[in-house]
Amino acid sequence: MTESLDSTREAAWRAYIEASQRLYTQLEEDLRAESDLSFADYHVLVLLSEAPGQRLRMGELASRLIFSPSRLTYQISSMQRRGMVSKEPCPDDRRGSEAVLTAAGLLALRDAAPHHLASVRTYLMDDLDDDEVACLTRVFGRIGDRLRASRAGSTTHATS
Repeated sequence: MTESLDSTREAAWRAYIEASQRLYTQLEEDLRAESDLSFADYHVLVLLSEAPGQRLRMGELASRLIFSPSRLTYQISSMQRRGMVSKEPCPDDRRGSEAVLTAAGLLALRDAAPHHLASVRTYLMDDLDDDEVACLTRVFGRIGDRLRASRAGSTTHATS
């Protein structure tokens, strides 16, 4: 049997879940209202804009987005139809594919970014002092590192 959380940790967990869901929903609604982009669209555009040559292998992009390969294929296909990305064979490995940011995708990102960042500030960052921001960075950085390591370990074991 799994031991239950003490009341302080249960309250923290519930506050996190409710607030993170509300925050995600609010940011998604604002993004769609201002730009007609989904949160996933925006994240793909950001990652591609920061990548060398504004392109990433599909597997790398799926890993960074924490998407299954089928979910990424659906996402990229949707964005291709809207002209924001293209899908091209990898130059060094013709069996693989890369998602490539298009000029229209870069323009969509540039148009959406100021509105999205304003929402992030309004609904999260402007309400936090420097110590709270540092604490969030420390806590979620550590959790993210542990989850990435755990996922890499389970992938290694699954393929061994």
